[in-house]
Amino acid sequence: MKKRTLILVTGAIAIATAAGFITRSSWMGGSSSAQAPQRPRTVSVEIAKAERKSVPVDVDANGTVTPISSVALKSRLETTIVAVHFEDGAKVNQGDLLFTLDSRQIDAQIEQAEGVLARDQAQLEGAQRDLRRFNDLVAKGATTQVNVDNARTQSDILTGTIKANQAALDNLKVQKSYTMIRAPFSGRISAANVKVGNFVRPADTTPLAVINQMAPVYVTFAVPQRVLVDLRESMAKGISTVTAMIPGHRRSETGKVAMVENTVDATTGMVTVRGIMANENETLWPGTLVATKLVIRSEDAIVVPTVAVQRSQSGNFVFVVKDGVAKVQPVTVDRTSQGSSVISEGLAGDENVVVDGQLLLSDGTRVEPRAKKAGA
Repeated sequence: MKKRTLILVTGAIAIATAAGFITRSSWMGGSSSAQAPQRPRTVSVEIAKAERKSVPVDVDANGTVTPISSVALKSRLETTIVAVHFEDGAKVNQGDLLFTLDSRQIDAQIEQAEGVLARDQAQLEGAQRDLRRFNDLVAKGATTQVNVDNARTQSDILTGTIKANQAALDNLKVQKSYTMIRAPFSGRISAANVKVGNFVRPADTTPLAVINQMAPVYVTFAVPQRVLVDLRESMAKGISTVTAMIPGHRRSETGKVAMVENTVDATTGMVTVRGIMANENETLWPGTLVATKLVIRSEDAIVVPTVAVQRSQSGNFVFVVKDGVAKVQPVTVDRTSQGSSVISEGLAGDENVVVDGQLLLSDGTRVEPRAKKAGA
């Protein structure tokens, strides 16, 4: 019984001690309860200027590099290859000799045609002498007009024969030229599909090699039909440009719009555009997928960093800092370009907007600028 009473007394003392600790502020002196008034909260933020500057009106798209000229070399004769004059994948110039074909049979036919032509030319000279002789004799009454007419006919026949022989000889020389296959334009040639000793003929489906023009080249891509009107106007003024970049690389090529397809794809609402690039350093390779940027024109506009634009249920807004206080300013974003947002309504330019630290802000929060982060 005494033990139980001791436990109850001990518990009562513990409860009284805890209650006294909790309510210490009410029974301690007034100096401990007095606290200094809280200062308004100040948030450290990073700010940037809203600027009015020239901003490009552009369209990003994926494109493909295509050669302006591409030719598959084929033989126009049934013969064999006697020489290959290039290295696989080499750069060739217009007129360079690429393949030499066996021409011995054509050489023999040319010699035969030249012999026939020489024979007929000799016969023509004899017929012309006879014609002159008969003309002299008929003037003296020593022969008849029939002999003169026959001599003139023979001379005309041989003249026609010589023309036919000359044409046959010229044709053989053209055939001979087919045995020397040359580059029709400058570019890069593929690997040779045939080597020395292979028999080739016009009916072969596999080309001897393929040449692609490398400079200049086309870049083909598609843009939405909504920009078609502006694009055509800028093309007429000569102010539109196209930039093509290989993903993952910094090197790029810039050119101009060469053509716009004459129809819009009804299924996608896109229109095909083709830009032409000088590509003197062969940065763009035919068949390569590239990221293209079509710059239609440039216009003056108010821009802010895209990170400054916040979104809410009522629309886009930015925090504008004035006199050390952040205010919510609704804005209308027209488009984004290279990490900046073009503001069509809400800002006049030259305002300070918050680009980092918005999560701690509300309308009227006091702020203090801080230095930009390293590498920002």
